[in-house]
Amino acid sequence: MAVKEVLVYPDPRLKEMCAPVEEFDDSVSELLQDLVDTMVAAGHSVGVAAPQIGDLRRAVVVDVSKSKLGKKQENHGLMQMVNPEIIERQGAHVVREGCMSVPEYTGNVTRAEAIVVEYIDENREHQVVRTDGFEAVAIQHELDHLDGYLFLDRVSSLKTDLFRRK
Repeated sequence: MAVKEVLVYPDPRLKEMCAPVEEFDDSVSELLQDLVDTMVAAGHSVGVAAPQIGDLRRAVVVDVSKSKLGKKQENHGLMQMVNPEIIERQGAHVVREGCMSVPEYTGNVTRAEAIVVEYIDENREHQVVRTDGFEAVAIQHELDHLDGYLFLDRVSSLKTDLFRRK
């Protein structure tokens, strides 16, 4: 469909709680395609959430398969998720994250090592996926956007765990 402009913090829409998709119509399919197009056009992105392009519906896309971190592990390729929900979490570890909506910084964030996520895919089919490693981190990061959280909200100490990009 179209590459959309990515909102940058402190845009207030990034802090909004997104509404569940009640009816999976053509506008949802268009939103998913816009998210994919925007992610691919960025070149370095492994995911985009709907509020990052100004749409306050619960939809994200994630694809770590082309990332150097994603290639090191098994992954599910392109996942287009509507109304995603993490239904299980295991373990915890600290990872360095960045975000297209916070382009100047990266930060250390604690995330679950493994998750199970439930969602409706682009074909309107119910999916339950178990994943770990970088893919699990990417999914957790994107789902945070749906609840109005940025990785900045998950950093333990802005003094010691936030870093300016070079």
